[in-house]
Amino acid sequence: MLKTLSVKNYVLIDSLEIDFPEGLIIITGQTGAGKSILLGALSLVMGAKADASAIAEGADSCVVEAVFGCSENDTATRELLEANDLEWDGGSLIVRRVVYRSGRSRSFINDCPVQLQLLSSVTSRLIDIHSQHQSLQLCDRSFQLSVLDHFAGNSGLLAEYRTLWNEHQKLVSERKELRLKLERLSAEKDYNEAQFQQLDEARLIEGELEELETEQRQLSNVEEIKETLCRAESSLEPERDDCTSPSMALKECSNMLSRLREYLPEAEELSSRLDSVRIELDDIASEISSLNSGMDASPERLEQVEDRLGLLYDLMKKHNCRTIEELVETRERYSSYLFDSGDLQDRLDAADARISELEKQLDKSAEALSTRRAGAAGPLGKAVTDSLAFLELDRAVFEIRLAPVQTGPDGRDAVSFLFTSTGRNAVDVSRCASGGEISRIMLSLKALMAGLTAMPTLIFDEIDTGVSGSVAAKMGNMICRMGRSMQVFAITHLPQVAAQGDAHYVVEKKTEGEGNDARTLSHIRELGSEERVFEVARLLSGASLSDEAVANARALLAESGR
Repeated sequence: MLKTLSVKNYVLIDSLEIDFPEGLIIITGQTGAGKSILLGALSLVMGAKADASAIAEGADSCVVEAVFGCSENDTATRELLEANDLEWDGGSLIVRRVVYRSGRSRSFINDCPVQLQLLSSVTSRLIDIHSQHQSLQLCDRSFQLSVLDHFAGNSGLLAEYRTLWNEHQKLVSERKELRLKLERLSAEKDYNEAQFQQLDEARLIEGELEELETEQRQLSNVEEIKETLCRAESSLEPERDDCTSPSMALKECSNMLSRLREYLPEAEELSSRLDSVRIELDDIASEISSLNSGMDASPERLEQVEDRLGLLYDLMKKHNCRTIEELVETRERYSSYLFDSGDLQDRLDAADARISELEKQLDKSAEALSTRRAGAAGPLGKAVTDSLAFLELDRAVFEIRLAPVQTGPDGRDAVSFLFTSTGRNAVDVSRCASGGEISRIMLSLKALMAGLTAMPTLIFDEIDTGVSGSVAAKMGNMICRMGRSMQVFAITHLPQVAAQGDAHYVVEKKTEGEGNDARTLSHIRELGSEERVFEVARLLSGASLSDEAVANARALLAESGR
């Protein structure tokens, strides 16, 4: 139940904190006093869309906080909180919403920040607001089906069905994508095979291009290379007898220095260094000779290298690649296309098999839903008809008709609410019910649903619109009976309903301040017993209170035991 509501800087509410008891709570007030503002604030804390225009003038933000008391038996709410790492705290929930000038808002449960979706999920289990425009839901097919399912106790079965339906729809969508991919791959199969074949036959080797380019440069310049190597070789090993080779010169120099070691110790080290240089020089000469002898001027090999390079360059240009490594990746990609077609076909076959299995399960589940709906339609219609008879629609008949439709997320049944106030020829409720009759039908349905869903708090915003007299009194009696098992708020203009409440609050507008500083603000306060008499009298006679209206008010309250 709703224990406390605190509002700050919301529209015309400057600051408000009010406690509410159990049972039936009546809220009245002049038209425009701010009853809708109070409901707006409560809707905000339940997850309604945030609007910066709701922030009071001169304030940077507005805050709405509600304290709820939950029953220990409310395991569904407790599990929802614990699943989101929120404390149960003995069943006491503090729900807060803060809206900023930027239009952004923040939500809290027990002082922990939460997503708006979670806030809405939690509060929807604690309180239900029936506003005036919601009577139009009576003509909505989804609402009608929801009412029947609640009455039939189909929540578990419907949840299982929707799980199957969602998986089925997901797989149907996936199957469509798989078929499109397979069709595309099939259309491109010959092309992909040709591209892969060409790249595969090229026998690509990573690093090959650089080696071939180096070899091509050598073979193209082999004569110049050999000539240079020969000159280098001759300079190290002269063929003329009158020329001393560098190696011989170094050897002679080393020997001369070696003979000086007895007189000049440093000469021995220099001699050793010259020997090292001579050995390195001989090794270089040997390698130059080896390079020269191994350099083969082969036109055939040059042609082979250039042909291979030409092939690689053409493939790189064709596939927009800069390296052999990128060509290899391209080859593997075409290979994967060819492999994917087989893999996709396996996945498509698996999807087909699962879809076929799901369709059998959906058919069985939908049949079970239809059977339970058909079984509940008669009792629900009778229950509403009996309730309408109590509300002085003695000849009214309320029926529920089921019709088969294409399988969808709610099964394969369409529900129609039929009504007649004369006892014959019941037709669709949207075509025949007056405003007062719709109010009575909605109250009857809400009374039934409240008992079935164990909703802790229910708010009626002028559900009694369009009725008066003894009918209004009986609607008050029905709402009062609901208040014995749950907390019920009734915003009303009817004295017969107002007299039934366990507690009575009035919403008023007051002007505070003077001149340019004057502000009109809305307030809500609980009425004492004598104040309540005069408020009920005001509902009876209007602004001008007569002695007769006061006497009638006392009689109404006494009759209700208030």
